[in-house]
Amino acid sequence: MTTASLSRSVGAQTVQRPNIVAVGTIVWLGSEVMFFAGLFAIYFTLKAMSPALWDEQTAKLNVTYAAVNTVVLVLSSFTCQAGVFAAERLQARRTGTLGQFWKWGMVEWFYLTYAMGATFVVGQIYEYANLVSEHVSLSSDAYGSAFYITTGFHGLHVTGGLIAFLLVIGRAFAVKTFGHKEATTAIVVSYYWHFVDVVWIGLFAVIYLLQ
Repeated sequence: MTTASLSRSVGAQTVQRPNIVAVGTIVWLGSEVMFFAGLFAIYFTLKAMSPALWDEQTAKLNVTYAAVNTVVLVLSSFTCQAGVFAAERLQARRTGTLGQFWKWGMVEWFYLTYAMGATFVVGQIYEYANLVSEHVSLSSDAYGSAFYITTGFHGLHVTGGLIAFLLVIGRAFAVKTFGHKEATTAIVVSYYWHFVDVVWIGLFAVIYLLQ
């Protein structure tokens, strides 16, 4: 039986039932997809109305810096998934030294994911500060509004994911035995984290590459 499903035996048959927490998370993420689709629509609409403004303001973006920050966030999805694999085998913490990452448990991998996610958020704040010094702010013009609204809401979602990681890690320390409930929590948090990573890839492509 996996953490993504519940099973029960009826005679000689086994009935597979989806985990209600996982299903609920996926449904909620579906609504989040619609939310970000609206933000993309706003961005493209404003861009179509002010192409000259977009040409002027996008020239102020540091694409290389944003690309490095993006790589950090994308790599955090891999460390997050490594933590999920550890949770699925019900290994909460490492069984070897800190340097033996192949023996890490969910906690160690999620700590690393948290650090990478926090690095991304700090990097985004630093970028905001630089853009403000270039007179690109939320109220400066249509481009500033579109840029900060889309990236800002994403940043809030990343921050929410960081809080979720801390809660999962705290729960792993709080329970006497790390079981399937704790593993399921780790898995649904990973769904959310992968989602915000994919959304950012889309935002990066639209804002920094397509401009």
